[in-house]
Amino acid sequence: MEALYDEHPVMFKNNPLGFILALILCLVGIGIIILLVWHLNNKSSRLMVTKSDVLYEKGLLSKERSELNITSIRTVKVKQSFWNRIFGTGTIELYTAGDSAEIIAVGMPDPNRVRDIIKAND
Repeated sequence: MEALYDEHPVMFKNNPLGFILALILCLVGIGIIILLVWHLNNKSSRLMVTKSDVLYEKGLLSKERSELNITSIRTVKVKQSFWNRIFGTGTIELYTAGDSAEIIAVGMPDPNRVRDIIKAND
C-alpha cells in the first residue's frame, strides 16, 4: 500500500504565534511542558491517503482509527485562515453521505494536495 500523502499535523506552521509564545515561556520553564504536550499531540495524529483509502489515526496510548474508501467520499472541504494559507497548512474535512464530517484533520501541511489526490482517484 503506497502512500500518496502521509503526514502529521505541524506545529510552527499551523500556529506560529503560539509556538513563539511557548518558546518565550521556556525561559520560565512552563514552555517546555507546553511544547512537549503539543509535540506529542501532533505526533499522535496521522493522515494517510493511498490510491484507494484514506486513513486517519488519532491517539497516543489508545488509538482511534477512521478509514474511508476514496470512492465513498462525496465532499472534501479545506479550511484555511489567512495565516494558514501563508504557511501552507489547513483543516481537511471529509464527508461521505451524512451532514457531519467523517474525518476532520486539523493543522495538516499542504491540504489542497490531499483534495487533489482524492479527486484524482475518485
